[in-house]
Amino acid sequence: MSHPTPTLAQLKAQAKSLRAALVGSGHEITHSQSLELLARQLGHRDWNTLHASIGNTPPVPFHLGQKIGGAYLGQRFSGEIIGLRELASGARYHLTLRFDTPVDVIRFASMSNLRSQITATVNRDGVTAEKTSDGRPHLVLDATPRG
Repeated sequence: MSHPTPTLAQLKAQAKSLRAALVGSGHEITHSQSLELLARQLGHRDWNTLHASIGNTPPVPFHLGQKIGGAYLGQRFSGEIIGLRELASGARYHLTLRFDTPVDVIRFASMSNLRSQITATVNRDGVTAEKTSDGRPHLVLDATPRG
């Protein structure tokens, strides 16, 4: 399972909280020392190494519980990511989506087939390789996810 990569701002805020907690318990440390402690807690040699690894890592585009919208088989939806597996070192993601409102995947007025949950493999942009007979991807997630 993938976890969202923390931003540098989030890491600095964690270091600030760590420093405040230590100062509150009688251990005076500098902000720089708290950055170094945080880096070691996260398995890095020092703050510079952590900073470089975060700076070189593209942000994870999806996370469990993320609210997201898009189009499935040409039908607009909103929903939530309830299953996630990273594939190919983050080049693709296997997602399970639960729709807020079921999506009718049949376009004929006399028939209907409602889906409330799907599983699909998408690239980092949220687009499936599989296409419908008219050439559109099965699933296209909105470029700017919600929440």
